[in-house]
Order: sequence, then structure tokens, then C-alpha cells
Amino acid sequence: MLVLIGVLLVIVGFAIRLNPLIVVTVSGIVTALLGGLSPVEILNAFGSGFASSRSVTIFVVVLPVIGIIERFGLQEQAKTLISKLAKLTAGRVLLGYLLVRQATAALGLTSIGGHAQTVRPLVFPMAEGAALRRYGSVPERVKEKIKGHSAAADNVGVFFGEDIFVAVGSILLITTFVDTTYGLHLEPLELAIWAIPTAVIAFLIHGFRLLRLDRQLDNDVKAALEEEKHAQTATTGGNA
Repeated sequence: MLVLIGVLLVIVGFAIRLNPLIVVTVSGIVTALLGGLSPVEILNAFGSGFASSRSVTIFVVVLPVIGIIERFGLQEQAKTLISKLAKLTAGRVLLGYLLVRQATAALGLTSIGGHAQTVRPLVFPMAEGAALRRYGSVPERVKEKIKGHSAAADNVGVFFGEDIFVAVGSILLITTFVDTTYGLHLEPLELAIWAIPTAVIAFLIHGFRLLRLDRQLDNDVKAALEEEKHAQTATTGGNA
């Protein structure tokens, strides 16, 4: 039971908004110590995990590429393109990306999207451009909300879409775990088929949330403008 303290540390760390990397690392170390591992064994586990996961070093390639395309104005071009399409709103842009992300993940193409290579340089600027066309100017807190929903659309799309692809790692992990732990044999194709209704329901629920996003942004922008007017009034009255 003591090893579950690591889970409690993760919950508390995220609740008080500490750095996620520090929270997970500390929780892992505490869990390992409570589980009876020595410091050398813990270090060996961290090293083995890092060495066996090549995706950890992807940022070395991704960051320079993102820097180059932003240097040459990809974000500005994305904003300009979306601002010319009158019927597109931030919510509709993200709904379209959710559909594309989930469909491509279902085909096993999980690497063509992502926060670093797609959301930050392309999807978020497009959603922000739609908001700028709609409101003229966007307060900082509204930008942060759009940014968060852009990342969420990517997460939901890939998480519920990838399980439809029969050869994805999560399917193989589930079948292996169930087989070794409970002695039940599951076919990967069966799991992939049953993942389809889950993916459809996830798309409908999150798609509805994205369509509601535009109304939320309307209220947020209106509230920000009212706060700005009150602040200007207070400043003017104070100067008088």
C-alpha cells in the first residue's frame, strides 16, 4: 500500500501546478524507494528507460525545424489564410483538426501531428486567426484558452483514434497484459473493432465542446472588454 503514495504525490503535484517533469520524477523515485529498490537500481531503471525510448530525443530534430518555419512566418501566414475565410471560427477550426487527427491516427499515422510539430506552429495560429477575424483583437487569457483547446483536440484525436489501428503499441500492450495477468487471449483485431464506437463517442462529445467554445470565447471577450472599460474609467476618475 505504501507504494501508492507515489500516486498521491502526482495528484498533489498537479493540483498545486508544480512542474510536471519534477512531479513525475519525484513520484517515481519515491515509489521505487518504497518498493525496495536501491538508489543504483533506480538510476539504472531511469537510464534504461531513456535509452530504450528513442522518442525522448525527437525534440533535438523538431525544435530547430519549428524555429526555422516560424522564422519565415508560418504562423503569420496561417493567421492570414484563416482570416480570409469568413465562416470559420476558432471552434470550427479545431473541430476540423480533431477529425483529421483522429482519422489519421486510426490509420496508424500518429506521427504526422503533435503539439510541437503541428499544434504550436499551425493549428493554434489558425484558430487564433479565426478569433482575430471575429473579434478584431483577442485578450491574452482568451489566447491561452484557444491554445489549451488546440492541444486538447490533438490529445483527444490521437488517444481515441490510435486504438483503431491494430498494430499500435497500446493494443499490443493490452493484449499482452491481459494474457499474462489473467490468462485471457484477446485478438488485436477484436480490440481495434471495439475501439471504433469509443472513438466515435469521443469525437461527438469533444466536438460538441469545441462547438460550444465559440460561445465561451464570446463571453470571455465581452467580459475582458468590460473589465478594460472599468479600468479606464477608474484611471480617468483617479486622474481627475
